Amino acid sequence: MDHAKLHVISTGRQKPEQLAEIAGAIHPYIDAIHIREKSKTAIEIYRLVSLLTGNKVPLSKIIINDRLDVAYVSKVGGVQLAYHSIPADIVKIQFPSLRVGCSVHSIDEAHIAQEQGADYVIFGHVFPTQSKPGLVSKGLEQLATVSHSVTIPVFAIGGIKPLNVREVIEAGASGIAVMSGILEADNPLEAAKEYYQKLTSFN
Repeated sequence: MDHAKLHVISTGRQKPEQLAEIAGAIHPYIDAIHIREKSKTAIEIYRLVSLLTGNKVPLSKIIINDRLDVAYVSKVGGVQLAYHSIPADIVKIQFPSLRVGCSVHSIDEAHIAQEQGADYVIFGHVFPTQSKPGLVSKGLEQLATVSHSVTIPVFAIGGIKPLNVREVIEAGASGIAVMSGILEADNPLEAAKEYYQKLTSFN
């Protein structure tokens, strides 16, 4: 069995050079780096991809949120779709080279993503998190229900720390997605290694 996967998602709060430097350091320990920069233009995201590859991050590990145009022309590994994005089935037909992930918040959304041909879903937020203040977290029970109701991988997001990685994976998740827990840690490389060691301890 493959080890549980570790996806890192940009926070939108770091300068491109800083994000690229961190990504270059941590990429051996992660499976994907998501560029989720809602305030950036297409050309800014395109340049950020160049910064990442300049720091030795493989294109295959780069996933761009929502911006299908940039994902395609920059030849990255995949695109992450939100509820407002072009549906996964259309993306799969028109851009077969891209891996397609969908961000989901319910069983129904996970089923739709699977039916449309998504390669995986990211489900959350599982635990309370500062990035979603005031929103009730989904919890491990809902994570387990979603994970066991679809056949594609389900990655958990939201408040996941090294201490609760085990219960997330035991609930059925195929991996985790982390934002500030790695990118805004005092030592991002050590944080990435810690998550990686937890995730690879299930083999």
